[in-house]
Amino acid sequence: MAWITRFLTAVAFLAVGVIFSPETFGSDSPNSPKLSTFIKLAHLLSFSTAWGAALWVTFIGGIIMFKNLPRHQFGNLQSKMFPAYFSMVGVCCAIAVAAFGYLHPWKSATTAEKYQLGFLVSGFAFNLTNLFVFTPMTIEMMKQRHKVEREQNIGDEIGWTKNQEVAKKNPKLAAMNKKFGMIHGLSSLANILAFGSLAVHSWYLAGKLNL
Repeated sequence: MAWITRFLTAVAFLAVGVIFSPETFGSDSPNSPKLSTFIKLAHLLSFSTAWGAALWVTFIGGIIMFKNLPRHQFGNLQSKMFPAYFSMVGVCCAIAVAAFGYLHPWKSATTAEKYQLGFLVSGFAFNLTNLFVFTPMTIEMMKQRHKVEREQNIGDEIGWTKNQEVAKKNPKLAAMNKKFGMIHGLSSLANILAFGSLAVHSWYLAGKLNL
């Protein structure tokens, strides 16, 4: 995780520099058509990758895995997948922010463009919050709960039925379920807000198409 932290920090500072000091990077000078096209392509690919990944993980892949994998196996898989997922989406959002900020310098951007930049930055921020705050907390809580559940010989089933039955008689497990639910809920909320921010930008991009 150390390398991705340093990389995201560097990209974030680059994006901030592009937004608030575009002349440093030459965005206030006439761009060649090839450079402009390249930057637009970088924005489009990074944005579409982030939005597509968020759509799949949030509404399709995660639900299918939960309904078909033993619960502990599902949790262990998610603990490996989510850091990679939030890292990838975070990098893509940072690239999208930098590219959009370069193409639409803050000083000369329209109100609509400033709002769109705000939505992209929000998506980036929500993903960073998940990557560095909620995901580590969720994984640690999950490991502690798995340990308690193994002592009760549950966790290999699909779904929540056995957990809920045992939790009625086990205050420790019930407390863990409550804490895990709170942390997981905050993580899910941040993920949904990030997805919503990207969805708003997709509407903006759709309005720019001439088909």
